[in-house]
Formats: sequence, structure tokens, C-alpha cells
Amino acid sequence: MAERGETRFGELEASLREMRKEIGTRPKAVLVVSGHWETPEFRVSSAAEPKMEFDYYGFPDWAYRIRYDAPGSPALAVRVAEILNEGGIAASPDSVRGLDHGTFSLMKPIYPEAEMPIVQLSIHAGYDPEVHLRAGRLLGRLRDEGVLIIGSGSSFHNMRALMGGGGQADSLEFDRWLTHALVDECGEDRAALLKNWTEAPAARAAHPREDHLVPLFVAVGAAQDELGARVYHEEAFLGNAAMSSYRFGAL
Repeated sequence: MAERGETRFGELEASLREMRKEIGTRPKAVLVVSGHWETPEFRVSSAAEPKMEFDYYGFPDWAYRIRYDAPGSPALAVRVAEILNEGGIAASPDSVRGLDHGTFSLMKPIYPEAEMPIVQLSIHAGYDPEVHLRAGRLLGRLRDEGVLIIGSGSSFHNMRALMGGGGQADSLEFDRWLTHALVDECGEDRAALLKNWTEAPAARAAHPREDHLVPLFVAVGAAQDELGARVYHEEAFLGNAAMSSYRFGAL
């Protein structure tokens, strides 16, 4: 999608391409927590050849012809589910779910060759920050095994404000709070801030519905005590909203 929207998404695409250099050593596999897949309990995509999930509408025809034919990893999917279940969080493999645009829109610029196995993790309905932080803490051990964990969402996701031109002040306010929480704090102090994220300045203006925020909680949980770094930032994304991305450690 990026090559057709370069003037609108050029900075974002450049930051995704740069991620490959920042990551360094090529991961053995990638676990993507997608804000576009919500289930009553955690589900893990387990198809060996995941299909494309074009979970959007109203876009030009080319947006439905995108291909990112990366393999899945049934073994990793089973391991993810086992780790969560052993930690007291219900999860199960899903052999039907494919890769939605929360995954392929990121992975295509980062690893365009589409050779690396990808497993997708849903977000838990209810959006409880503690549940997602706990899931991340449990899954953090996968990083030591060469698995890259990505929380795919958006630091600002008020589409009405974003498209209507009224989101910049609120997005900047929330972005400052979020950057402080992720970059200046760590461990239990950071977790406490995120658990109470609705008390942040402009919180509900930035996220009327937090489906695009909770994937971050899993990534933060996996990072444990590592400080974050802001690796992408625009103050006028699409002309009127602040957007940021963050990284924790090497993986």
C-alpha cells in the first residue's frame, strides 16, 4: 500500500524500512499482535500458508490485490497458546485466520521478501490492560528464542478527528503523555500508568475505542524493565494528528 501513498505515508514507510536496520539480526519468526483481530479469548493464527485478510472497505482496487505470502508457523502458534495457557490466560490456535492489514501493511516494508514465518495474535475483547500486559510478560521469553514481537495499532486512533481535521491538539497532548510513559518510565511504574491510561490527557479523544492501543500493552509486557525509544514521530500525520512508534530492546 505504501508505494501508492508515498506522499501521504512517506515518513511512516521510511521508519518501517529503518526498523530492519534497528532490529539487526534477522529474527527467526515474527509474532504480530493485531488491533484488527479481536476475540473473546486470545487466538493465535496457526495456518502454514496464511491467507490475506482484506479487512477494510472503500479503498481502490489495487488495495485488494496486495500480496504478502509469508509462511505461517503452526509450531510457534501452538507454543504461543501453550505459554499463555500455562500462565493462566486462555488461548487457542486458529487455523483459519489469515494476515490482516495490521500485519501485512507493516511487514511488507520491513521484510518485503516475505520469507520469515509470521504468527498473528488477537487482542482480548474487553481491552483489559492488565490481561494484555500479563500476556506480554509471559510471551517475552520468545524474544530470547529469536522471535520479534510487534504490537500493531496506532498511537492516535480517532478516525473522525483524523479525517475531519480536528485531532492535532488532542493527539499532541496524548502523544506527550504516551512518550513519557514508554520512554521515561519502565517496569511497574510504566505498567501502572498504562493500566490507568484513560486518566491521561486527551485519552478518550485519542482513543474513543482502544482496540488500536492494547497491542502496545503486550509489547510493553514483553519488554519487562527495558526503557522504550521513540523511533518514529510526526506531528501532522495526514495533515492533522501526532503519531509515534516505539521500540524496546533489540527484539
